[in-house]
Amino acid sequence: MNRNLALEFVRVTEMAAIASARLMGRGDEKAADQAAVDAMRSMLDSVECSATVVIGEGERDEAPMLYIGEKVGAGEGPDLEIALDPLEGTTICARGSQNAISVMAIAEKGNLLHAPDTYMNKIAVGPEARGLVDINLSPTENLKRIADAKNCRIQDLTAIVLDRPRHEGLIQEIRDAGARIYLIGDGDVSAAIATANPNSGIDVLFGIGGAPEGVIAAAALRCVGGDFQGVLKPRNNEEIERAAKMGIDDINKVFTIEELANGNVMFCATGVTDGSFLEGVRFKSWGATTHSIVMRSESGTIRHIRAEHHFDRKPRY
Repeated sequence: MNRNLALEFVRVTEMAAIASARLMGRGDEKAADQAAVDAMRSMLDSVECSATVVIGEGERDEAPMLYIGEKVGAGEGPDLEIALDPLEGTTICARGSQNAISVMAIAEKGNLLHAPDTYMNKIAVGPEARGLVDINLSPTENLKRIADAKNCRIQDLTAIVLDRPRHEGLIQEIRDAGARIYLIGDGDVSAAIATANPNSGIDVLFGIGGAPEGVIAAAALRCVGGDFQGVLKPRNNEEIERAAKMGIDDINKVFTIEELANGNVMFCATGVTDGSFLEGVRFKSWGATTHSIVMRSESGTIRHIRAEHHFDRKPRY
């Protein structure tokens, strides 16, 4: 993939972030999400590529745009696949809380898992523990492996977990093992990426979240040398059948990071609200400022982009 495409795609997440940030703290999740979807879809038409949405807003009969299978892009250029979440953390944005982002992962055709809209059990770590964790082992055993890799005690580790009733047993085991816990209400893409940021204070992500978000997180961790494993956790037979239609016959299969996001991968995200990962949108008298990150697996390059958007020169905003 042409590296210049990464800068084109970050313009897409910037627009989605600005649109949804206008509704920060307004208490309307649907409106914030729709604003991000509309802006992202509009901006994608300007990117010189021929891309297919493989993870998006749902099936065609559930979403009028950015649905799975939709063709986006200007129609010329490389044949790509896109996994996207115009507003990861709709509740976060609606409440004005931290770590809402607009996010996309891009790969060449055939390299992103077409994950069904179901749950996934996940484990994510940074580069130091790459290749050492195993989702089939207990959290306690994985914490021991991570502590050994980081040459520290389990008591020095921090695990990040979605604060959900389904995680009561998981949370208790982590506590019993002696590790610290950072509970979050939403946004496990940012949480997974935090494991690879040495300044985040997060060492591992455990627990069950959305499968589509798992693919996006895996793509990001591919770019920074982290590790990720996931196992689908369907809630009913309908979701099992949907997975089968998308080519997943073994519902208990452990997906490695390369099986979730393979080949040359690009990842870009723009902060909507302030967080440990990215700063949120700041509105000014003349426009807005954004903070984005762009990563490429081929080169390992990580770019932080701080942009000024002058609305009088950009009618789309």
